[in-house]
Amino acid sequence: PRVELAWAMKAHQHAQVYFNLISSVDPKFLNLTKVDDQIYSEFRKTFRDLKIDVLDPEELKSEAAK
Repeated sequence: PRVELAWAMKAHQHAQVYFNLISSVDPKFLNLTKVDDQIYSEFRKTFRDLKIDVLDPEELKSEAAK
């Protein structure tokens, strides 16, 4: 139990650091991997009209979205 607790505490600390890092950068300029642009272009090929600025759970559950 002590090892699990120590691991959880360390994971929480790392999560806080990474959250602070990604929160301090404008998302337009944030690249997490070398292939972010490729991932986004493939995403847009599949989901052309999906608004990603604000996601509506009900819209995602609609028949058209499925």
